[in-house]
Amino acid sequence: MEIGDKHIIHMDQDAFFVSVEILKDPKLAGRPVIIGGTSDRGVVASCSYEARKFGVHSAMPSRMARQLCPHATFIKGSMEDYSKYSQQITELLQERVPVLEKASIDEHYIDMTGMDRFFGCMKFAHELRQAVLKQIGLPISYGLSVNKTVSKMVTNECKPNGEQQVEKTAVRPFLNPLSIKKIPGLGDSTFVKLSEMGVRKIHTLTEIPQELMFKILGRNGLSLWQKAHGVDHSPVIPYREQKSIGKQTTFDSDSMDIAGMKLILTDMITKLAFELRQKEKLTACITVTIRYANFETVTQQAKIPYTSLDRTLIAKAKELFDKVYTKRMLLRLVGVKLSHLVNGYEQIGLYGPSEKIYNLYQHMDKMRARYGIDAIKLAAVIPPVVHHLNAKR
Repeated sequence: MEIGDKHIIHMDQDAFFVSVEILKDPKLAGRPVIIGGTSDRGVVASCSYEARKFGVHSAMPSRMARQLCPHATFIKGSMEDYSKYSQQITELLQERVPVLEKASIDEHYIDMTGMDRFFGCMKFAHELRQAVLKQIGLPISYGLSVNKTVSKMVTNECKPNGEQQVEKTAVRPFLNPLSIKKIPGLGDSTFVKLSEMGVRKIHTLTEIPQELMFKILGRNGLSLWQKAHGVDHSPVIPYREQKSIGKQTTFDSDSMDIAGMKLILTDMITKLAFELRQKEKLTACITVTIRYANFETVTQQAKIPYTSLDRTLIAKAKELFDKVYTKRMLLRLVGVKLSHLVNGYEQIGLYGPSEKIYNLYQHMDKMRARYGIDAIKLAAVIPPVVHHLNAKR
């Protein structure tokens, strides 16, 4: 079992949402800041390192956070601002590196393998970090090591505002004393199960036979066992803006039924948003396409704050449809595409009423996952649209 000898940089923004708020209002620097729902029913989306000292963490109910840190500054937050700065950082890095993967809204992987013969990877990573600090003004940390797992763990250990390299010979000494909870992908239930077995440090985990790990946790156990040994062969996947999902509908007969077409758009987006959430993805760009009866095809695109919420996407799709449908002609096709996808969950603490709405989506998603995508629909799309458009999907 070989650790490998790649040169992978993991770059992660320090308390990203909070850092953006401090950039907007420097008076917040050094103070406990909590981003998310400002009411007692809200949820913490992010918090400053000063707030974390009081036990505050993301996904915590705002009411509990207020009890732990009553003097903190609570900010509702702006996903629009966070998306904008995230895209700026991605563009800056893309211009400078050979292979870039955008892992989430605030973290990137860079594969520098083979480039070390021309210049030192640590020096290059340092210069990248300085470029983000100077040109965008946001703090960032990075870890440089032999694969994605180890480099991410290095970053987590040197944050905030840090940089560190762990070379191949130092991987095991670096990993061994760490808590197993530091391993990416090790969830709470697995941590409890291993802790009950007396396994709390990575070194102890490496001493468990591979066969036993498989017996206890299945394939996930084998993956964790390999990561504990510093082994991860997953590649850095190049970030491409065209990464997308989409749907389109061609009508049996050409139509000008605008209301019916918007119902079809609503139905398509409901299914695409469900797919996003199932894959733990967010989208930052939506495109609506129409095709006239004469086969002329027109599109309208808009960048949006990262989201996977039906309501947000449906409203923007209808807005784009109104912009793109400019000729009073029959249509034969309508389609929608969601692109600029990144890994992540909806930050429900950043929205007012969406906490209740997102809880509703979660219940709907469970029913769809169990009984099929059409098991539950929005009331708006239940009427038989086929009577108006005779659509083929």
